[in-house]
Amino acid sequence: MKSISFKHLKTLEDESIYVLRETVAQFENPAMLFSGGKDSIIMVHLARKAFYPAKLPFPLMHIDTGHNFPETIEFRDNLVKELGARLIVGSVQESIDKGRVVDETGPGATRNWLQTVTLLDTIKEHKIDAAIGGGRRDEEKARAKERFFSHRDIYGQWDPKNQRPELWNIFNGRKNPGEHFRVFPISNWTELDVWQYIKKEEIELPSLYFSHKRKVFDRDGVTLAFTGFIELFPDEKVYENTIRFRTIGDATCTGTVDSTANTIDDIIAEVATARVTERGNRNDDKRSEAAMEDRKLQGYF
Repeated sequence: MKSISFKHLKTLEDESIYVLRETVAQFENPAMLFSGGKDSIIMVHLARKAFYPAKLPFPLMHIDTGHNFPETIEFRDNLVKELGARLIVGSVQESIDKGRVVDETGPGATRNWLQTVTLLDTIKEHKIDAAIGGGRRDEEKARAKERFFSHRDIYGQWDPKNQRPELWNIFNGRKNPGEHFRVFPISNWTELDVWQYIKKEEIELPSLYFSHKRKVFDRDGVTLAFTGFIELFPDEKVYENTIRFRTIGDATCTGTVDSTANTIDDIIAEVATARVTERGNRNDDKRSEAAMEDRKLQGYF
């Protein structure tokens, strides 16, 4: 593979580190949202650089649907141990047990939509005033509207028409009691930037991102991994295929891609020629044309 120039990555890295430092300077009790996916992993890497040689000045927060890939949880726990970081886990199962949300049943059921209540409850319980997330503007049209500092009202809701200007990267983190912010330090990164940075920094990732054989089935134009969390429709058939994941989330809605890419260079070449965004194979985003926008308005990531 032809050698890659990483010069632009230094600019992106500097910007992200600046945003992380501004977050710690402006807020009393921030936390970093951590899913175990590549974007949250590079955010942790950037935070280590931003505050080295000190430990991370905030905890990691994982909203656990209970329907995670085992590889994701194993990677999360190993990383937390290596960092000596504090981990906050918000459990969707606990939200169900408490009657805060109702679990979906039957084929097509997913807990991904239930995460919003658990996320907002966890933010409130731990008095988090800034939740740092790995959202990028290239992922999806609703995320393209985000600022670096995204204000949320006392209900955790997002008003895209009432966001604050960020001229010259001057951020306004002022808020009223009960309000909080979502902060997106890698807003200007693309999926290709992320993979090139992973290569440059030699960042470890869960094995799910690399080509492997797995039992899968097809649903609504998306190929999903067959797990114990999913009930099949009568006409759906399970088969084995060579796949990898471009994005990692709840196992019931995270689509796979046919791929033989088993090295970072292979993945970079694959992403560079892709014509579908990485969220294009997320089954939950296909529930409606404005699925992501609706969820963000309710308080989702």
